[in-house]
Amino acid sequence: MRALNKQINMASGFFAILDDIAALMDDVAVTAKIATRKTAGILGDDLAVNAEKATGFLSSRELPVLWSITKGSLINKIIIVPIALLLNFFLPVAIKFILILGGFYLAYEGVEKIIEYLFHRHDKVKVAEEVIKDDQAAEKAKIKSAVTTDFILSVEIVIIALGTVLDKSLTIQILTVSVVALLATVGVYGIVALIVRMDDAGYKLVKHSNNKGLLSALGNGLIKSLPVIIKVLSFAGTVALILVAGGIFVHNIEFLHHLMPNLMSTIKEFAFGLVAGLLAVGIAESVKKIIPLFRKQQKA
Repeated sequence: MRALNKQINMASGFFAILDDIAALMDDVAVTAKIATRKTAGILGDDLAVNAEKATGFLSSRELPVLWSITKGSLINKIIIVPIALLLNFFLPVAIKFILILGGFYLAYEGVEKIIEYLFHRHDKVKVAEEVIKDDQAAEKAKIKSAVTTDFILSVEIVIIALGTVLDKSLTIQILTVSVVALLATVGVYGIVALIVRMDDAGYKLVKHSNNKGLLSALGNGLIKSLPVIIKVLSFAGTVALILVAGGIFVHNIEFLHHLMPNLMSTIKEFAFGLVAGLLAVGIAESVKKIIPLFRKQQKA
């Protein structure tokens, strides 16, 4: 009889644990939904930026490159999530400084793209020749740039997600931020993969339909629309970099937050991001010119 009671108690304890886990998962599902909604804007920017960075390769290299960026993004999240949780607990002020530094990097990238488009388009042929001569180096450089940009955007996503669950238990904070971080990577790069393979899907449809009928029209539409989508995403990605940077400054620097309160937030954020980017580009270019002079002096 005692053995039977012991088994019943063990069974009831097991089901109680299952109930606790189910209740915890329900709470995480609710908080993750709220956090995902809060990060929707930055996820849209993340998509635009990374779709632009994952293109421009040979068709056979698009998915391997995208997979490399995705792995880098997952590693970023694995690094960022525990550090963000620890900093929030021990040194929350550090998160703000990290975000602001990241904002300058994003602003730099966005403004640099604009300057390159406006003043260095004549160098395209030269760049293309260099890429052909050293495909692997160009590929690695672009992957590194994409992963670095993803790191900054990931910090923003994780911090926003964490901000929605600050009043919850540590367990819910960890699970919610982890779920949002994973969804951000899988969702963004899954959509990017679909975008970059649109033309292949179009070619297959055309071939399967013998270039006749509705499937052929759909296939040709996919093929023709991909370059347009890439150009749109390239423009959107550049604007997104500057907007996200400006948003970081406005939301984390008290003076800027209260400056020009009647100005539309989008215009305000873009303006601050643009100014920060111009400053960052100016400093970077000055450093590039100073370093060779410093080296010459050392040699002399």
